[in-house]
Amino acid sequence: MCNYANTWCLVLAAGEGRRLQILTATPAGVAVPKQFCSLYGGPSLLQEALLRALQVAPMEFVCAVVAAEHRAWWAESIPHLPTGNVFVQPQDRGTAHGVLLPLIHILIRDVNAVVVVLPADHHVLDERVLSKSLRDAVTLARSSLRTVYLLGMEPEGPDTEVGYIVPEQGAQDGAAKVSQLIEEPAPDQVRDLLDSGALWNAFIVVASARALVALFEKRFVSTIVDMLTVARNSGNESLAVSAAGRLYQRLSTVDFIHDVLEGQEASLRVVPVPKCGWTDVGTPQRVAQALLRLPAGVRTPKRISANSLRVNLASQHERREMTEGRSGVHAKGITA
Repeated sequence: MCNYANTWCLVLAAGEGRRLQILTATPAGVAVPKQFCSLYGGPSLLQEALLRALQVAPMEFVCAVVAAEHRAWWAESIPHLPTGNVFVQPQDRGTAHGVLLPLIHILIRDVNAVVVVLPADHHVLDERVLSKSLRDAVTLARSSLRTVYLLGMEPEGPDTEVGYIVPEQGAQDGAAKVSQLIEEPAPDQVRDLLDSGALWNAFIVVASARALVALFEKRFVSTIVDMLTVARNSGNESLAVSAAGRLYQRLSTVDFIHDVLEGQEASLRVVPVPKCGWTDVGTPQRVAQALLRLPAGVRTPKRISANSLRVNLASQHERREMTEGRSGVHAKGITA
């Protein structure tokens, strides 16, 4: 593990995972948010993300954003995190607000913080490759405190279910300027993107806390002021919970990529990540892709009991395949 001074990790684990609910229901019919599920019977996706965070930050600087209604799952998943590092969203108001509130908390505690934002729904075959790129991005963020770095995964085939980062020609110090961000490309657009050198957008962001807040300042100044008020009440838990609840009731839903990053490409750089078997586990097709890449020894699904709140996605996938009378897997738009 490498402990960089003032390096914080923010793991985003508050999503509902609605596109994957066909696979995430327990035998008792309880829909489990995907970040609390296991791909193959090992650690949950959230636990994998927390281990990933520890490759660049010490435990006391690892934070998680969770949802109030998911307490039954996250209370068991993150008992080792400091209480002040668990940020509970009273309502889902989009990924932008999921980043902004804990970011302000971190900035109050450490004005020199460099923050690594990690989604909790990723699976990576070779974590060593990703860890090196994360550490490289942290080093870059330290040397350029006004720049926001995105990690762009080297594509392993055409894929219409991920976003793309189009870099400008010519990288400097291992990072390139960002020309364009493209979400949900059409099938006939993907090949052109790959030919142009576009990278998969993993929604992994590394930057100084001040640079990240600056992205929000151009469009969400009043929200920043409101969240500062909430953050300054954090010493009184009941007061902080009440203030956050009132604030979230009037917030609109804001997406971090579409509503914050798009249009501010001049402030962004992309760090290419070599192929490492990365996938976000967001749809049944992407689960199929991830399972195909697993070594044979860990691909066999492990059963779960009927009263368990845990879900093994490999078992669920196998059950769905059998129910639909199909053999093998087919992932539309994905090259295995």
